[in-house]
Amino acid sequence: MRARKLVVAALVRDGTRILMSRRRADQPMPNLWEFPGGKVEPGEAPTDALAREVREELGCEVAVGRVHEVVFHAYPEFDLYMLVYEARIVAGQPRAVDVAEIAWVEAARLADLELLPADYPLARALAGG
Repeated sequence: MRARKLVVAALVRDGTRILMSRRRADQPMPNLWEFPGGKVEPGEAPTDALAREVREELGCEVAVGRVHEVVFHAYPEFDLYMLVYEARIVAGQPRAVDVAEIAWVEAARLADLELLPADYPLARALAGG
């Protein structure tokens, strides 16, 4: 049976810009851009996991809203299920705490980034393409 991973991601908007983060060089799939988020720990609610991951990686607090998208991607080693939530920053300013860097990217330019494979469909949808 193939391994399954449940991850969460934040869709944080500032007008027409979207908050993105870049993976560190020492992580799997290094230096690729992604929607901020991460793994859901056993027994952890997905919304709690997203708030925790954003706090750990970006040093700010988010209010997690509704599910925007559910993404499935079959990687060679595992099946990924990603819950993408609308989120807004409620305290602090996002900064690169446990990621290589962050950027506010125009939605129309999202698919131009070198993204994790699972993130391209959402990036293209947000870009209107």
